[in-house]
Order: sequence, then structure tokens, then C-alpha cells
Amino acid sequence: MIKVALTGSIGMGKSTVAAMFERAGIPIFDADDAVRRLQARNEPLVAAIDARFPGVVTDGTLDRDALRHLVLADPHALADLEAIVHPAVQAERERFIADHADASVLLFDIPLLFEIGGEAEFDKVIVVSAPAAIQRRRVLDRPGMSPDQLEAILARQIADEEKRARADWVVDTSGELAATEAQVAAIIACLKDPGGP
Repeated sequence: MIKVALTGSIGMGKSTVAAMFERAGIPIFDADDAVRRLQARNEPLVAAIDARFPGVVTDGTLDRDALRHLVLADPHALADLEAIVHPAVQAERERFIADHADASVLLFDIPLLFEIGGEAEFDKVIVVSAPAAIQRRRVLDRPGMSPDQLEAILARQIADEEKRARADWVVDTSGELAATEAQVAAIIACLKDPGGP
């Protein structure tokens, strides 16, 4: 089994690329989706978050926006949140691997892969990338996103240039969708070819 990490900064098109791999039949573990499930109403993780961050949970429901604003402004609070969330996500990931033990390739969509030092756990790393102007336009087109929020998010992400330098493959999403699909198809061909990289 080849374990492949898919990562990229906000607004780079990672979800679009992940969907292409999924359509090709490669099982995907989505770290953000795992976090959303773990933070659903009355989940045990919500109680742990409530204990550390009073006021962000009401009637068993986590206010994700309130929590986001709180931790983006305070690196210590962010570290505390990660100490609660990361072990739970790791356990979900291990279950996913066990559930797909017969797969030849698994893809793990992990937005902050390099930031958490997680790349060593994978055989290959794919970075999704686009020029900064395209990234900025995509992110600011999202409902409720402001330039200040974007800057706060980018401040805690490793620069795109460094991510590209550390990748086994880079998928450039700045062009037509067909061009992105061709890049993904080429990577899948390499992954499925035993003599490939």
C-alpha cells in the first residue's frame, strides 16, 4: 500500500484535486471532514474543547466560527486545540487505513501537513498550488472571508514555494480543469505502476 498525502495552502484547489482522485477510485481520508465529524453535536471531543475554551459550546454544539477567531489570535490557544484534536484525527486515520487494508493506494487530504510535521508518515506528498493572485481571489470570493482573515490564515501556513520544494509532485490548478485532470491522471499512473517513482 502506498500512502500519499495531499496538501496545499488555502484556496489552491485541493478539494477539487482530491475529488479527481476519488473519482479515479482511490480511497480518500479527508482530515477536515474527520474534524467536522469529531466536532459534531455532543461528540466527546466537543466536551474536551468546551472544558478548555468555555463559551464556544452551547447545548452540546460547537460554535466553530467563535473557536476559529479565538485560536487564530492566540498561538497558545491554537496549540491547546491541536493537542485535543490531533490525537482524535490520528485515531480516525488509523481506522481508515484498517478499513482499506486491501487498497494499493490511499490518499490523505491534510491541509496543514507540513505545519504539523506529518509528512514523514507518508510515502509520497502531492502539493496543490496556484499563483498568489489566483489564490487570493478564490479565498476572498468565499462567503464571510475578509482580507484580514486570509492574512491570519496564511500567517500560520508554510509558504507555497516551500511546500512545492518539499513535494514529490506539484499539481498546478491555475489553468483549465482539463489540465489539472491530466496532471492527476499522470500521478495516478505513476502510483499504480510498480516500476514508477
